[in-house]
Amino acid sequence: MGWSSWNQFGDQIDEDLIKKTMDTMASNGLRDAGYVFVNLDDGWQHYKGNRSDNPLEVDPVKFPSGMKSLADYAHANGFKLGIYSGPGQMTCAGYTGSEGHEDEDAAMFASWGIDHLKYDSCCSSGESAPRSEMEEIALRMSKPLLAQSHPIVYHFCHCGWADVWEWAASEGANQWRIGQDISDDFNYPGNREKYYFDVLDMLDRGNNLVQYSGPGHWNDYDMLIVGLNGNSSQLVGTGASNIEYRTHFSMWAMVASPLLIGSDVRTLDVYSLQTLSNKEVIEINQDPLGISAETVGIGEDEDLQVYAKEMSDGSYAGALLNRGSFTAEMSVSPRRDLAMEWDTFRVRDLWKHKEGMYDVPYTVEVMPHEAKLLRLWEVPANASMCFFQ
Repeated sequence: MGWSSWNQFGDQIDEDLIKKTMDTMASNGLRDAGYVFVNLDDGWQHYKGNRSDNPLEVDPVKFPSGMKSLADYAHANGFKLGIYSGPGQMTCAGYTGSEGHEDEDAAMFASWGIDHLKYDSCCSSGESAPRSEMEEIALRMSKPLLAQSHPIVYHFCHCGWADVWEWAASEGANQWRIGQDISDDFNYPGNREKYYFDVLDMLDRGNNLVQYSGPGHWNDYDMLIVGLNGNSSQLVGTGASNIEYRTHFSMWAMVASPLLIGSDVRTLDVYSLQTLSNKEVIEINQDPLGISAETVGIGEDEDLQVYAKEMSDGSYAGALLNRGSFTAEMSVSPRRDLAMEWDTFRVRDLWKHKEGMYDVPYTVEVMPHEAKLLRLWEVPANASMCFFQ
């Protein structure tokens, strides 16, 4: 959990912005809610151009105090610092890459106190690269990272190409993107520019990949778009409604995706901050079992979907997702949807923070593009019945 610079700022980042971002996250509750990684994307480097022509070093104008000083600031304030590079001569934005210098760069990142590396392969091989080549590229950086005394989380970003989810963990990666870049859309027909995935595209992409994700090795559904409101400097898309952004956050929590805020935390509106800070929803995402939710019920027109996953305390998290254009009545039943022989069960709505007990399927109206996020527990047979209040 944390924040990433790219979606809002592109390569226009500097020391002052990163420190102010940390300060804001400490004061508005995001840090204490669990968002501790502050990740610099492309643009921290001094030089543009090939690595054969330039060293990899920090831009002294953007980051005059140096990267170790920034990492020290992060650690002193309860954060972890992430950085960006790629396996090509140049990165995606044309800055100096790490090709041929993986050992040197891994040691340098560790010496600075870096806690997370996003290693973006788009600059090296692209969609057509064979799987064997990408496995070797991922391994060339994971080996020196693992050799460091300072642990660094390794995000191998390959846009969901070459079936990366099947092999990235065995090559040392801790997370990998399952799809191409997300757009600032909930549901756009097709793919913008024949490339971008919207929220529902990404969710659909992950439905058959849940078995590859778990503690220490995660399917990454891309950065959160909550709070962008169509104003991203990097992403296409017209933005989404408050309900759609909240559904997006709910479903990323259900599928156990890394939660990286992509908007400017200094200007978040109250609703967006409340969405991102809901500790009951975050608990679904951060559950120690690390299970990714699966679809356990689909309506006849496929617009109504029920997702569920087991939690470490024996409860279940459930999401009633209405992808359609009309309000619909939806239900969840432990026997039907969870294969659990519960006679009576307690249901808590994690957005309304209200709960009740039932001995029949829990039924509720769900607005278009809304997800009702629920938690369900078995109730002993002698407990008294009550309703939402």
